[in-house]
Amino acid sequence: MAFKYTTAITKIRAMKARKKVIQGGASAGKTFGILPVLIDKATKTPGLEVSVVTQTIPQLRRGALKDFAKIMKLTNRWVEARYNKTLLTYNFANGSYIEFFSADQGEERIRGPRRHILYINEANRLTFDTYHQLSTRTEQDIYLCFNPTAEFWAHTEVLNEANSELLVLTYRDNEALPTNVLEDFDTAKIKAAKGSNYWTNYVKVFIEGQIGNLQGVVFEDWQTVETIPTAARLEGYGVDFGFSQSAFAMVGVYKLDGAYYLKEIVYGTGMSNLEAAEAIKRTDFEIDAIIYADSAEPKSIYSMRNEGGLNIAPCASKVDIKEYAIDKLQSQTFYVDQDSTNLIDNLRRYVWATDKNGKSTGKPKKDHDHAIDAVIYFIGTDDKYSGEY
Repeated sequence: MAFKYTTAITKIRAMKARKKVIQGGASAGKTFGILPVLIDKATKTPGLEVSVVTQTIPQLRRGALKDFAKIMKLTNRWVEARYNKTLLTYNFANGSYIEFFSADQGEERIRGPRRHILYINEANRLTFDTYHQLSTRTEQDIYLCFNPTAEFWAHTEVLNEANSELLVLTYRDNEALPTNVLEDFDTAKIKAAKGSNYWTNYVKVFIEGQIGNLQGVVFEDWQTVETIPTAARLEGYGVDFGFSQSAFAMVGVYKLDGAYYLKEIVYGTGMSNLEAAEAIKRTDFEIDAIIYADSAEPKSIYSMRNEGGLNIAPCASKVDIKEYAIDKLQSQTFYVDQDSTNLIDNLRRYVWATDKNGKSTGKPKKDHDHAIDAVIYFIGTDDKYSGEY
């Protein structure tokens, strides 16, 4: 097998903006296009520091890291002695290096040393806060790639910032694509033409590289607003605790004419309870308003109340209130402050769990839920849920 210089590589090399958002379908050559560009930069620029990041180590090993080694070997660049298997770092002869790490390895990696170039593979799996922490520690180019299963922070935040650009790739940009994959795509198109919603969405996302819709989203009837209306009354706040892999989230819940309005107050990782309390106090939150937090964290609640000075109390039973609070939110249109980036991202990606046959279990999947859980803790508790549906 020989390395093939594809149209995808040509298009990626032609991108001029610092923040390069590369959206594409399956087998579009996104990773196999970005990595050769980074390798070329590393070999030509002495002392260049490049970070390649994904959500987890398993994703890293079977994706970007595997492709990197394959490209290096296909182009006769690989030297086994230059690869550190423990640190997952390849060191070039000119002092440059490309390191690979995951977002779930801890805050010391996310908030660690600066770099020259950042590449986030499967960027839609990471939170905006993680991206922001990494990007502010990157001096030069930033590459983001993903399958556009749904709109997320790359579209709503990054592409609205200065010095950013979008590139959409499809399988047509990848001349190295095997014939059998093309046959699979043709089969998918035939199924989509028969009216299947699943295959229509599949073709849109994984073949044409366009933004699709996640199947089985829990909340569909919500809208963003420029700001919380001044006439809206603050009901209180909800808090979901987190530290490294899970984010700490605090959301304000408002009401106007019976409708809920939600605003993200604090969202982030790597904060102790007292650091989170201080972060809350730096916002415009109302200090006397009640905060309902995860009842499974009594020690954290005690710390934030007695040491942090917050009016915080445990929510009602998490098992009892979740279904009730979700039903409450689904019963009407609710509104979200447009700057609540992580809450919006959660809402777009919060889906029903499915069994091995792909059927809904009737329960939300435990993922992309930190800000949503904060809302649930408040609404389920504040409404004085009686325990009966």
